[in-house]
Amino acid sequence: MGWILFTFLAAAMQAWRNAFQSQLSKEVSTAGVTLARFLWATPVALIYLVALYTWKPVGLPFITPTFSLYVLAAAAMQIVATMMMVKLFKMQNFAVGAGLAKSEALMAAILGVVFFGTYLSWLGWLGVLLGGVAVFIMSSGQKLKQISFPTVLLGLACGGAFALTSLWVRAASLSLDLPFPHRAAWVLLFVVAIQTLVLVIYAYAVDRSTIDNLLKRPKLTLLTSVTSCLGSIGWFSAMSLQSVPYVKTLGQIEVFFTLLIAAFWLKEKVKIKDVAALVMIATAAILVMWG
Repeated sequence: MGWILFTFLAAAMQAWRNAFQSQLSKEVSTAGVTLARFLWATPVALIYLVALYTWKPVGLPFITPTFSLYVLAAAAMQIVATMMMVKLFKMQNFAVGAGLAKSEALMAAILGVVFFGTYLSWLGWLGVLLGGVAVFIMSSGQKLKQISFPTVLLGLACGGAFALTSLWVRAASLSLDLPFPHRAAWVLLFVVAIQTLVLVIYAYAVDRSTIDNLLKRPKLTLLTSVTSCLGSIGWFSAMSLQSVPYVKTLGQIEVFFTLLIAAFWLKEKVKIKDVAALVMIATAAILVMWG
C-alpha cells in the first residue's frame, strides 16, 4: 500500500507546483516557467538521496546503456511535456489546463499495455476510462457541447508526453539492482540533473533574460522547484512499486487539490461540471485501488 501514500504525496505537491507555474506563466516565458520547475530541484534530489543512504546504506548503482537511454529519454520527454502544459495554462484557466494534462493516465494505460507489457484488470481499465471521460469534460468551454478541439489535442499530446516520461522512469528504476526507494532516488537525481543542465545551457545560449527573470522572482521560483521535486519523489517512488497506469489514475485525485487551490488561493471560479468531473475522477481512483 506504500505506492498509494506516495501517490497522494505526489498529487498534492504537483497541484501546488502547477499553481506556482501558472502564476509564473503570467510574467515569464514558457521556457522560463519550464526551467523554474528544475532550477533548484537537483539540490533537493541530492539531499533526499544522501538522507536515504544515511538511513540505510547500500551499494552504488551499476549504470548500464539501457538505464542511460531510459533516463535520457525520460528527461527530454518531461521537458517537452512541461512546455506543453505551460501552453495549456495560457490557453485555459489553471484548473482546466491542469485537468487536461491528467489525460496522462489514459495515455499511460494504452502505451503501457501496447509497448511496455503492462497488465490491467477490468476494474483498472474501467477506472482509467472513467478518469479519461472526466478529463474530457473538464476541457469543454462554457457549455459541455462547446469543445475546444485545439485545446483537447494539446492536452492529449501533453498527457501522452507525461505518460512516456513515467513509463521510461519506471523502466529505468526497475533496471537498477538496488532496493526501494534508493533506485527511485537515483533515477530522480539523474533525470533532474540532466534537465537542469540542458535548460540552463539553453537559457544562456538563446535568451539570458530568462534566468534573470526567474532570479527576480526567487520565492515563486524556489517554491516551484521544491514542490516539483517533492512531487517527483512521490511519483518516482510510487512507479517503482506499482504499474504506471494505476499510479497515474489514482494520481488524478490531484484535480481535487487543484480545484481547492484554484478556488481559495487563485480565486478562480470553479464550474459545476468541474465538480462533476472531480466526482468521476474520485470514483476512478477507488476503482483502481480495488483493482
